[in-house]
Amino acid sequence: MNFGFSRSHQSFEWKQQLVADVDSNTALSQKQHQITKGEETVKEKIILVQEKNIRRLNELVRHLQEQLQQCRGSNGTTNGTASPLAERILELERQQILED
Repeated sequence: MNFGFSRSHQSFEWKQQLVADVDSNTALSQKQHQITKGEETVKEKIILVQEKNIRRLNELVRHLQEQLQQCRGSNGTTNGTASPLAERILELERQQILED
């Protein structure tokens, strides 16, 4: 009879260990999920910041293009011909377009 108790006790310990392992694996899985979710959140924030920076740079480019147009309008022509500076700017822009 003592032998039966011992087998029953061993079975109980084995089941208890199995439950502990399952609980441990579940906790580990939840922690990994939280880490993954946190990493995704960080990546999303980085993307949002990059998009904001791109919009800001596009606005700066647009503003600089407007300033360039104004400069060309006020300094670009003299008696219907382009000034040497305006010609040089046009030449550099053409080179840039060809390189792109």
